[in-house]
Amino acid sequence: MPINNSRVVTYSPAYTIVPTYECFNRCSYCNFRSEPGKSPWMNLSAAESILKRLQSEKVCEILILSGEVHPHSSNRQAWFERIYDLCELALSMGFLAHTNVGPLSFVEMQKLKHVNVSMGLMLEQLTPTLLNTVHRHAPSKLPEVRLEQLQWAGELQIPFTTGLLLGIGETADDSWETLTAIAEFHQRYHHIQEVILQPHSPGYQQTFNAPPFNPHQLPEVIAKARQILPSDITIQIPPNLVKDDEWLIACIEAGARDLGGISPKDEVNPDYPHMQELVLREILQSAGWELIERLPIYPQFDGWLSEELQRLVKWWRKS
Repeated sequence: MPINNSRVVTYSPAYTIVPTYECFNRCSYCNFRSEPGKSPWMNLSAAESILKRLQSEKVCEILILSGEVHPHSSNRQAWFERIYDLCELALSMGFLAHTNVGPLSFVEMQKLKHVNVSMGLMLEQLTPTLLNTVHRHAPSKLPEVRLEQLQWAGELQIPFTTGLLLGIGETADDSWETLTAIAEFHQRYHHIQEVILQPHSPGYQQTFNAPPFNPHQLPEVIAKARQILPSDITIQIPPNLVKDDEWLIACIEAGARDLGGISPKDEVNPDYPHMQELVLREILQSAGWELIERLPIYPQFDGWLSEELQRLVKWWRKS
């Protein structure tokens, strides 16, 4: 994990596998989802073909990112089993799995702990007013549902990533309240690895008619977040959503220390291609920062893993 006062910024060499894009939520800013029943599920043989190719590339993290199947859907169990099997397959082929598939039951989260080194879920914003606007048709975006996930992850000792979506109708105070809630859960369980600050970036699929969050405001938000969050939580920003090199560096100077998973495609923001590692390295080096790889689990959490997962993580730390 980078020390806040060092000149080091981290990223994860990652690849995203999407079991399905179907989602029962209809968030108006979403550029990811498809209607239930309209997105074929990825089968294990297709995933295995992808993973075999990745074994010869510089990839460590396999992010399992999925649309949400309703908790009471007849497809829920099959959906969960597909996610579990994809994680298990990734591990069997030498990768480290990180899952972000929406709210899970306590039992589902407990099971996935055995095949993931870390997991995640964005809080986005906790203000209930968004239930009347962008989240009007998104039942799983209830603030209490999202917060429950943070609590369960802490109780289960799962290294966790969460974050905020900026520019979807919240006020500045709303963001500070969401950050404060994250800080309070971390102070209780000490399980939050990273907090992502993601600026709303309009795409072609969304129906939300609002301008992008001004990336020039990000350094101020990052600086405030750094004051609110405990020092052992790393602030992450997605570099493909901060196009201006100068303002990307300003975000780093303000306290962001991680650039997330750098993969061929940003599935959540497909209209914004990732800048690849060599380009990012040059940008950072020009301002005196060093870009280094990290695993999807930070070292202080290794002891929370099963012996089998610890062996794999130890191998990656030595490689």
